[in-house]
Amino acid sequence: MPAPPRPFQTIAIIGNTRDLRVAETLQVLAAHLHSRGRRVLIDAATSIDYRDVAVERMPEADLCPTADLLVAVGGDGSMLHAARLAAPCAIPVLGINRGRLGFLADIGPAELGPCVDEILAGRYVSDQRAMLQATLISPGAPDRQCSGLNDVVLQKWQTGRILDFETYIDGRYVNTHGGDGLVIATATGSTAYALSCGGPILYPGLDAVVLAPICPHTLSDRPIVVRRTSVIEVRLLDRPDSNGQVTCDGVSLGALSQGDRLIVQPAAANVTLLHPADHDYYRTLRSKLRWGRGDRTAPYQTSD
Repeated sequence: MPAPPRPFQTIAIIGNTRDLRVAETLQVLAAHLHSRGRRVLIDAATSIDYRDVAVERMPEADLCPTADLLVAVGGDGSMLHAARLAAPCAIPVLGINRGRLGFLADIGPAELGPCVDEILAGRYVSDQRAMLQATLISPGAPDRQCSGLNDVVLQKWQTGRILDFETYIDGRYVNTHGGDGLVIATATGSTAYALSCGGPILYPGLDAVVLAPICPHTLSDRPIVVRRTSVIEVRLLDRPDSNGQVTCDGVSLGALSQGDRLIVQPAAANVTLLHPADHDYYRTLRSKLRWGRGDRTAPYQTSD
């Protein structure tokens, strides 16, 4: 019988090449993939010298429609960008961490070779993550849309005054808020901005969304968790000097003004993240959030 085809024959690699550590890791990664007989695609806009490694340059928008796998080198910001590129093409994303925290990119540069070889051999954990779609609707103007893996954020903009806004879920009025804004986060994004707003940590596979007010003026205005399929609407109230800005995974979607509506709902496509075969989400939480430090670093052991 013929041997089964090797997974991930064509692999696109991206990263912020202005960071010298990222650029160096991209060079190492490209050489490693080439040595394993893989076709390597890179963004034509990058100017990295890959020396004797055969890489194919093409516009970033063409990488995912051509590749079987997208590898992002950098921090979680690079992974969020990769998710937006990969989700519409239904190809998985693998992260090599050269950032500060690395909740999503969980392979370190020291273990790049062995971990990538395991992935290429088909030994990995496949992890599907839900994404959100944000739509800004302004009277008399085209709708503005963006998708995100982590969160959609409304925050005050160009003013020292708090925002006054209303929230609706599935067409039902929920609350009138006063504060610096609102974070609407996926389970993946629950460990990002929403966490600093007092929101809960959601297991990534949980089919839910967090709404976390930013610096609410009323102490009773607390984060709530709703089902992921909910359609969330936010409207600014007509107040003087009330200006809001909407970002999606840190990318500006635009201003939210009186009369505008922000609609957040499930995105049309999810993204699949790949992890090493020994991936453990709770171990990641312990490492990134520095849990279990001090005299309680392991489960309590009883003696027989």
